[in-house]
Amino acid sequence: MKPTRTRSASEKSRLRLLHQYYSYTGFYEFIWSAIKTAIPYVIAFIAAVITANQFMDVNATLARVTEMLPIYGVLSFFFVSETILGLVPPELFIAWSGKMATPWLFLSLLAVLSYFGGLMSYLLGKLFTNIPAVRSYMEVKMAKHIKNSRKWGGFLIIIGALLPVPFAVSCMTAGIIKFPFKKVVLYGSLRLLRIFAYGIIIFNVLDV
Repeated sequence: MKPTRTRSASEKSRLRLLHQYYSYTGFYEFIWSAIKTAIPYVIAFIAAVITANQFMDVNATLARVTEMLPIYGVLSFFFVSETILGLVPPELFIAWSGKMATPWLFLSLLAVLSYFGGLMSYLLGKLFTNIPAVRSYMEVKMAKHIKNSRKWGGFLIIIGALLPVPFAVSCMTAGIIKFPFKKVVLYGSLRLLRIFAYGIIIFNVLDV
């Protein structure tokens, strides 16, 4: 029984130390700030779709867009966006997928492309470390994110995967600081969860 008690006390002590560390480094404040940013963002997007639907047929508009643009072009642009600093909000592409003949299939494609876009960002970050001029530029432009990555590691990737903190930026900085790739693959998989969760919300708004 004594070893079990000792192990339990050791685990509690470790958790207490982690809690103190994250409190001291501002991790909890960062999380709360990200959540506060996320909630209005999601509400605003849904409200915008509902409001737009009062003045125009959003479903018909999205349907016309899907007819005008080649599918491979939209998917390619999405992958590039998710690889290079998250240029376009993924919610727009999720709404687009909702008007396809097989919305859940296309949502799945978006989820996979977003995930692999993050992994590609990680590899780009590692590549930048081999180019001194580019590395110096990125370290200046992404100084705050790199600092947070060094403090919190995988947690920042989890935040980037789940919340409106650019996933590509989180993965790229992980590459710059040479964070273990296996952990990026694991933590980054939560990106799939976010895409599907947003898909459920947006599809319900669009009555898919």
